[in-house]
Amino acid sequence: MKYTLRQLEVFLATAFHENLTRAADSLAMSQSAASSALRDLESQFEVQLFDRVGKRLQLNELGRSIRPRAQALLEQANGLEAALAGHEEIGHLRVGATMSVGNYIAVGIMTRYMLEQPGARVELEVANTSSIVRKLVNFELDLGMIEGETRHPDLKMLYWQEDELVVFCAPDHELAGKPWLTDEDLMQAEWIVREQGSGTRQNFEWALHGLLPQLNIKLELQHTEAIKRAVEAGLGVGCLSAITLGDAFRRGTLVPLPVPHRDFKRGLYFVRHRNKFISAGMRRWLELCQEESN
Repeated sequence: MKYTLRQLEVFLATAFHENLTRAADSLAMSQSAASSALRDLESQFEVQLFDRVGKRLQLNELGRSIRPRAQALLEQANGLEAALAGHEEIGHLRVGATMSVGNYIAVGIMTRYMLEQPGARVELEVANTSSIVRKLVNFELDLGMIEGETRHPDLKMLYWQEDELVVFCAPDHELAGKPWLTDEDLMQAEWIVREQGSGTRQNFEWALHGLLPQLNIKLELQHTEAIKRAVEAGLGVGCLSAITLGDAFRRGTLVPLPVPHRDFKRGLYFVRHRNKFISAGMRRWLELCQEESN
């Protein structure tokens, strides 16, 4: 074998940091040692994996093509090492979750995971779907939990559970109390919705297909709570996951608006890179998520 696992570590760290000094620091190596490892990897195969742009090292086409396989190989080697040592550590996880899932479901799962595994650490990043997808593709996250679907060829999706969007307003809004909303009501309403790139916005647009050009989008906000506050203040009508609205409906600060002729159901999904090694920690996290949904 012409390459070493250490060379792959340097290659992947450099791809992530786009800087050899920061890559060396992340691996607790000297810059000269990291530079030598990367130079040896390229020279052994007479290839160039990076384009040098000033002080940045950007993956070229060849580098991008082998990165997922190098990542998978290194993670499998680490898993094999743990198995040979007689234990498979359940530890550090990097999880990305979209707003509804991250703020209303994932925190509870994270608590169970960390209580079950003393010393385990979970980095939970809450962002919109497009941001989660981008970081999964770049191996910056181990696992994603998203609303709606992604068709990125490098990612694999696993259905988790059903969810549903709910149209809602303040209790003193003119639409409150109507037995159901017509398409005419939907077009006349002033909407406060999630931003482009979010799974909730994607599902909202799918549910209201055919009406989008006529909808009055008054505000686009990135945060679920901000949308709820704006709707409570009477600024318009919102549409969010049922997961996020239960407390407000029980308090009576917001009320649901039935739209029976439109399909607001959607799925919640787990997402990972196709070449991502499934660690013991990832498996246990998925088990806890399934327990939560039962």
